[in-house]
Amino acid sequence: MPDLIFPVLRAVTRRAKTNFIRKTRALEAVQEQFLLEMLRSHQDTELGQKFGIGNITTVGQFRDRVPILPYSSYDPYTERIAKGEQNILNPDPVVYVSLTSGSTGKQKQIPVTRRYQKNLGKPNLAAFGFAIAALEARSKQQDPPRKFRFGKLLTTNGINVQGVTSGGIDYGPVTVGSIRSSHLLYRPLLAMPYDTLSIADSLSRHYVCLLFALKNPSVGGVGTNFPMLVLRTCGYLEKYASDLIGDLRSGAIASWVKIEPKLRYQLEQKLGANPQRATQLENILNTEGRLTPKLAWPDLSFIVTAMGGTSDFYFERFPDYFGDTPIFGGVYGSAEGTFGVSYDLNQAGTILSIDTGFYEFIPEEDWDQENPKTLLPSEVEIGQSYRMLVTSYSGIYRYDIGDIVEILGFYEQTPIIVFRHRRGGLLSATTEKTTEFHATQVMQALSQEFNLDLDDFCITLSDNEFPSRYLVNIELADGQTLDDPQKFLHRFEYWLGEFNNPYTTVRSSEVPPPRLQILAPGSFAIVRQRQLDKGMSDAHLKFPHISEDRGFLQGLNVVQKIEL
Repeated sequence: MPDLIFPVLRAVTRRAKTNFIRKTRALEAVQEQFLLEMLRSHQDTELGQKFGIGNITTVGQFRDRVPILPYSSYDPYTERIAKGEQNILNPDPVVYVSLTSGSTGKQKQIPVTRRYQKNLGKPNLAAFGFAIAALEARSKQQDPPRKFRFGKLLTTNGINVQGVTSGGIDYGPVTVGSIRSSHLLYRPLLAMPYDTLSIADSLSRHYVCLLFALKNPSVGGVGTNFPMLVLRTCGYLEKYASDLIGDLRSGAIASWVKIEPKLRYQLEQKLGANPQRATQLENILNTEGRLTPKLAWPDLSFIVTAMGGTSDFYFERFPDYFGDTPIFGGVYGSAEGTFGVSYDLNQAGTILSIDTGFYEFIPEEDWDQENPKTLLPSEVEIGQSYRMLVTSYSGIYRYDIGDIVEILGFYEQTPIIVFRHRRGGLLSATTEKTTEFHATQVMQALSQEFNLDLDDFCITLSDNEFPSRYLVNIELADGQTLDDPQKFLHRFEYWLGEFNNPYTTVRSSEVPPPRLQILAPGSFAIVRQRQLDKGMSDAHLKFPHISEDRGFLQGLNVVQKIEL
């Protein structure tokens, strides 16, 4: 990074971090101020007038007068916005429509205005400030201490919109809109030309991003939405190492890469031949037998990707590629808003983003109620799990985002939250309610106990049985073998009972024993491609680790079945 950029970035993000910390000390006042200012700005919209929000002057009035509604109640409004109607949910022009991933159902449309974009920029800057401070502190603690240098970032996120609505509004994944609206910030931070992110073909985009990043031996970070996608980038680096080194030596992008001729020419002009760096990488490849991020970029100092939920399962494989490089969670959010700000390295918890949304929490005992009781952020308890409601400048009020979060503690007065699993993401043969978080904890424990790397896993239920048995579907990582699958399955039973005690209860009387199914190599790549074929964004590819869909893994080759 040019010497002039980092000091400016450091100063701006430090100020954002300081301002955010100041607000965490005045939780209730900040939340009330956010809510009332947002309501005033939206009082003349169609929905604002329907709810009479212009007459609301307190948090209590807002909670009494505005109902908790599912997305289906907002769908007619967002459809009209997509057709170009104005002042429906937002007083400002809608410049983008963010689509949810659709991993749990129909994709939702969330209207985005310039005001909304600006509001969501604040937690990004604050998180950046926390990251820089933590990385600088880590550098000072090393032996010998050294000055932290913020190297450029490798990312492979695409920036192409998915389409244009009938009203002429671009739509697509939330990260596409975020990167495009903040491109002036991103451009100097990237280890590759910004235009590489416009390559439509996923493999080709990854290849060209890696090619440019390999040219720079001082890349400082790797970042993308989810840890599974980070591992995919690592896999491409290993698989195409020789091709990448050859292209770096010649300065020409491989002919098989799918890229527009004009863009290919422009990128090759920027790439240029670099035989010295190619020889350096070739020596590493010949000596180590592989090329990993840590080998290619010895100064790599951070990884930015989502934490919480199922991330820990994928993080088990990170040391093989990254050594002890720390992980930073960035921000926790979705198309509906940004909900949390990461504050330290290797910490899944995030500080509730209290100046970008108004939040309420539904206690677990009220999840099945039609009109559930809600708590304010000041009323939640450490160790408890909640459904979270958000009100934001998207124009959607008291919206249940579908996430289950746990309260880990407090930063000053403000809750530290961590995403655990999606509401409704449950697996039950009878009544045991196994969540993705339970399943991930089990597989993490098994991976450590058996010193085994899995490419991925998914637990499903058997057909034509009642109660159904658990089908433990696993795909071994390259070069891995499972010497004692019977013991693995026995230990699966043990660990699932440890993390979800009701499973032990139903297994003792009702549920048949589980079956381990070892899938052929490449099986989960097929499943992921099926998701992409259904319209899920490549950058937002989420893989469910439990599924009650009996056909979710249909047609995959099971190479071994193991019964208890």
